[in-house]
Amino acid sequence: MAMARKAGWFVAVAVMMAGWMGVLGSVRGVAEAGVIASSFEDAGSRVEDMAKVQSFLENKVVAQKLVDYGVSPAEAMAKVQAMGAQDLHRLASLTDRAAAGTSDALGFLIGLAILVILIIIIFKLMNKEVVVR
Repeated sequence: MAMARKAGWFVAVAVMMAGWMGVLGSVRGVAEAGVIASSFEDAGSRVEDMAKVQSFLENKVVAQKLVDYGVSPAEAMAKVQAMGAQDLHRLASLTDRAAAGTSDALGFLIGLAILVILIIIIFKLMNKEVVVR
């Protein structure tokens, strides 16, 4: 009898959700697409991008990796100076991402702690015991 009542609620909620999705699906929106032109300033941003890349190449870890791959830091800097403005800008944006990713150890630890807590909560909801010895 209890299962029938639970199943009845499930059917009622399922029908209500299906009706609501039907209403939302019938509403039509307008979708527009287009190309957005990017603005690119050559003189000012090139100096800033060069400074970003140069400071990134002066990092000890990066310099060691360059040497490991058989490229001297002077050769790498010469290649960077020979790059076009768009390629230099792309490289500078990638160095920003790489620099942000290397110092995010605290975020990794917080994510790991949240994952462990979620696993413990799931085990508790399944009436399992977590024993740490």
